Amino acid sequence: MTYHYKTHGTCSRAIEIDVDDEGVVRRVAFEGGCNGNTKGVAALVKDMKAQDVIARLENIRCGMKSTSCPDQLAKALKEIVAKG
Repeated sequence: MTYHYKTHGTCSRAIEIDVDDEGVVRRVAFEGGCNGNTKGVAALVKDMKAQDVIARLENIRCGMKSTSCPDQLAKALKEIVAKG
């Protein structure tokens, strides 16, 4: 299923995420943000279990910000997992 998450506190504006019925991340596309970094994060998490992505990316900060694009992806995945 495809999910659209509006990010908060980052240069990226939104994240589109495809997660299958088994909780595996199949595709991630950031809207905005640092192009190379967001493409890199998207490529690295492809085919990973959502829970594993959350565990690796949650609470990563960007400079003085309290969040980051990877942290926002973790937050989005937590919402998706909670919905079941």
